[in-house]
Amino acid sequence: MKKVVLAIDSFKGCLTSAEAEAAVAEGLDGCDVVKIPVTDGGDGMLDAFAATLHAKRQKVVVRDAMMRLVEAEYALTDDGVAVIESAQACGIMRLKPEELNPRVATSYGVGQLIADALKRGSRKIVIGLGGSATSDCGLGMLHALVDIFTDRRPGRNIDDISMPHCEIDILSDVDNPLYGERGAAAVFGPQKGATPQMVDCLDRRARTFARMAARHLGFDCSERAGAGAAGGLGYALMEFLGANVFHGAEYFLSLVNFDEIIRGTDVIVTGEGSADKQTLMGKIPSAILRHAESQHIPVVLLAGKVSDADELRAAGFSKVVDINAGYDTNENPLDKEVARGRLKACPMTCQRHK
Repeated sequence: MKKVVLAIDSFKGCLTSAEAEAAVAEGLDGCDVVKIPVTDGGDGMLDAFAATLHAKRQKVVVRDAMMRLVEAEYALTDDGVAVIESAQACGIMRLKPEELNPRVATSYGVGQLIADALKRGSRKIVIGLGGSATSDCGLGMLHALVDIFTDRRPGRNIDDISMPHCEIDILSDVDNPLYGERGAAAVFGPQKGATPQMVDCLDRRARTFARMAARHLGFDCSERAGAGAAGGLGYALMEFLGANVFHGAEYFLSLVNFDEIIRGTDVIVTGEGSADKQTLMGKIPSAILRHAESQHIPVVLLAGKVSDADELRAAGFSKVVDINAGYDTNENPLDKEVARGRLKACPMTCQRHK
């Protein structure tokens, strides 16, 4: 019997990783199918980590990017590891298009999630930085920690925080610095609603904040890879909380012992909502491809939308499939049942490279 490993990222706004894999598995007859819900630290991270670590979900009322009260979740294991998907609090998916405004959007709710985990005894926190609506350099998150872990006297600041020691790992699929041409505002600001004038303002604000922080603390994390993730939230976590930054996809694949799972596999099926040349820049499918190539295992890439297919095949994917190609355009491809049906119908091959 052929062994097929399914390691499909979430289809953003449509299916979770586990849902996408379940649909593909239905269409695979006569194969030994192994399903691994995966994540690179972005949308769907909480689901993948909670399933892998058998963690319990905790519900918390926090502030969203516009400081409105919302219910968010994070996961907590029995041995005190907390998993936080920052988008649960400050995610762009919580806002209507007309509400996007990175000049006022705040990461305050992420600080509330961190605080709740610490109060429940967590001493290690894993934070995914994808999908944020913010570009506040993590100032909102820091303000929340000051509000929660100080005596609230006038003039209090980050130096007055009295919070438990905690190891923090942050996961990101981007390596951008805090500011500059490749910084948080310039690269990610426009997709969060920033005009060119806003981008300039946000970049100046980031430079000023980093300069002041470096003068005060004696070191500067603003140029480190990942500092620009989640609108600079990565920077604040590194600079003020001593967080370690990791490539999200590789962190998760190491956690699940992916190389051992795929040993002897005939084909791996991966995928994401939209695949293009950016897929090759550290996202889950490209990380899976690298691991598969070391064992000469073919990798099929599925996506709800495909661009740059020739580049994807040239990179090593044995097959690139647009699951919506050739279907009735009157059907909504983001409808869960439509997407499930098209994933189930995808043609697969179970053949190992010679």
